[in-house]
Amino acid sequence: MIISSILDTDLYKFTTSYAYVKLFPYASGTFVFKDRDETRYTSEFIEALREEVQNMAKVCLTKEELEYMASHCRFVPRVYWEWLQSFRFEPERIQIYLDEQHELHVEVEDYLYKATLYEVPLLAVITELGNRLLGHVAERDNVLARLFEKVELSNRHQLPFSEFGTRRRFSFAVQDGVINYLNENAHYCSGTSNCHFGMKYNMKMMGTHPHEWFMFHGAQFGYKHANYMALENWVNVYDGDLGTALSDTYTSESFLSNFSRKQAKLFDGVRCDSGDEFEFIDQLVARYLDLGIDPTTKTIIFSNALDFNKALRIQKHCKGKIRCSFGIGTNLTNDTGYKPSNIVMKLSRCRMNVNQPWRECVKLSDDEGKHVGSEREVQACLYELGILGN
Repeated sequence: MIISSILDTDLYKFTTSYAYVKLFPYASGTFVFKDRDETRYTSEFIEALREEVQNMAKVCLTKEELEYMASHCRFVPRVYWEWLQSFRFEPERIQIYLDEQHELHVEVEDYLYKATLYEVPLLAVITELGNRLLGHVAERDNVLARLFEKVELSNRHQLPFSEFGTRRRFSFAVQDGVINYLNENAHYCSGTSNCHFGMKYNMKMMGTHPHEWFMFHGAQFGYKHANYMALENWVNVYDGDLGTALSDTYTSESFLSNFSRKQAKLFDGVRCDSGDEFEFIDQLVARYLDLGIDPTTKTIIFSNALDFNKALRIQKHCKGKIRCSFGIGTNLTNDTGYKPSNIVMKLSRCRMNVNQPWRECVKLSDDEGKHVGSEREVQACLYELGILGN
């Protein structure tokens, strides 16, 4: 049983779930799995995945977990955690099949405050099962030797980072071992995105909001207004807590052009999850200066496929310009000598309530080839944002 705790997921899944509960309780959505490497899966894998999905239905929030989350997440009210005690994953809501090319298809549809909770556990299960069925074994000494070098670099250069590796971890056991080591040895590790391990090791739980929050707003309210409205609604829910704004759902250029002085002052900083980090630093610093804000009072959190050497180069570029921190995932929890998975689950469509039509969701990454959505809707989004001409 790979998922044995409902807290074995990222904090932002709960914060986003609660935001849907508070503002959009009747909204529904469909999450769709994508393997960017177009991996070929087997029928044996499908059987194992379906068995793990059935096991997920047995997982529930325990009384001890409820008390921990209620006391350590002051920004999410206790009533949410009490509701979560009644929540169960429903296997019948998860469609799983192989197509003719043996590529894996997984879809989940439900009210968004529930559907969002499926994403990270399913990705973690798919990655771990893939490693098992391929006979991959993570050698503990090898993992720790690689980790030692990274932690030494962080300690030596005072490089601040958080562990963000749940969704594409090699396995639960590897992530557990990595976080245990970080907790004991990494002086500049600020916490983990995983709530279960945050509770187990008494580490700070890290996270704010995901691309899906902006994708939902884009589908429902229009792409031009999506960034502004998504941030305004986040403030309406959290009143200044969880103040890191995600910049790249509809390209960072579009985000920065809409980043108002009010939001720039209110949010503690911005998360950069795609594109050229060095260019983004200079662009964001310039935007803060244009708005009359001292950028050295703000923070960029970088989280795009980072390793520690790249993080160090970014830190040097930020010095004297703006604060920085790093969310490092796969390079911590799936650096075992085997090729790590490259999988995602994204919100593909949503509707405000059962009487409203479904609307396709789109994401425009700053990385070429990572746009999400049909070609027609991506083109429509680019046109509305003025990125494409008439």
